Amino acid sequence: MSGLLALLDDVAAIAKVAAASVDDIAGAAAKAGSKAAGVVIDDAAVTPKYVTGFSADRELPMIWRIGVGSIRNKLLFLLPALMVLNAFLPQAITPLLMLGGAYLCFEGAEKVLHVLFPKADQKVAEDFDTKDPMRLEEEKVLGAIKTDFILSAEIMTISLAAIPVSTLWQEAATLALVGIFITIAVYGAVAVIVKMDDIGLYLAANGHSRAGRGFGRGLVAAMPKLLAVLSSVGTLAMLWVGGNIITHGLEGLGWPWLYDQIHHLAEVAAHALPQAAGFVTWLVTAAIDGLFGLALGLLVIPVATRIIGPLFDLLKRPSKAR
Repeated sequence: MSGLLALLDDVAAIAKVAAASVDDIAGAAAKAGSKAAGVVIDDAAVTPKYVTGFSADRELPMIWRIGVGSIRNKLLFLLPALMVLNAFLPQAITPLLMLGGAYLCFEGAEKVLHVLFPKADQKVAEDFDTKDPMRLEEEKVLGAIKTDFILSAEIMTISLAAIPVSTLWQEAATLALVGIFITIAVYGAVAVIVKMDDIGLYLAANGHSRAGRGFGRGLVAAMPKLLAVLSSVGTLAMLWVGGNIITHGLEGLGWPWLYDQIHHLAEVAAHALPQAAGFVTWLVTAAIDGLFGLALGLLVIPVATRIIGPLFDLLKRPSKAR
């Protein structure tokens, strides 16, 4: 009997430790998630452009598939890779992030070129008329998941840096919790955004008051403009986040000049407008990071399209021949 009581005491003690660990994990996850809030906003702004132009009945299935792909990116690829790198080769994390940042700059710069030179984007516009819709949807979803991978890597890395040093399993559990929560928040928000026009149509037809029906009609009228704005914000976010990753990475690798200059200019602007110092600091930093990201992206475009792209095509040919 005394042995059984001792066993029950041990089980109770283990349960208490487990409960405390869960509390620690939840607290660390909340703190880590808040550190990555800026990239989360960018992720939410980038995604809606991938479902723009498709029929209403395909929007939610596409968002679901992108969300599932995002969870897979975070939990199956990034989480184990980051834990291994953090344990054995932490110095490799920054260069890999910078490579992802360069990719975001490339994508953002391409979008800017398509806006400035619409003829260059004519093939993309014709795709909706000439391509098999299912194939086009597949390409868009894969493109969104690929972009999500870069943003997710930034989110997970920022979160990992914010997690207090603890046991390996606690860090992994905290990072997994952050990844799941952020994915649900981002793609839940995206789903609401892209379906707001349908909500507006329902209110316009079934509202119980004139004000409700008028609000529904207003939503329907406003949504195309909102989606267009979000698409532009998504492009700017790619440039801002990409440029920010590069400048922070250079600073972390021992080349702080560019980061220091941006920080100095932001401080000067903030002193000139002390009533909104925090906002001005963020705005100036984001604007300069974005301009740097655009310049870098424009430099990367010919390298990616004329060297890296053809090289990948060349490497694929032998496998197809087999």
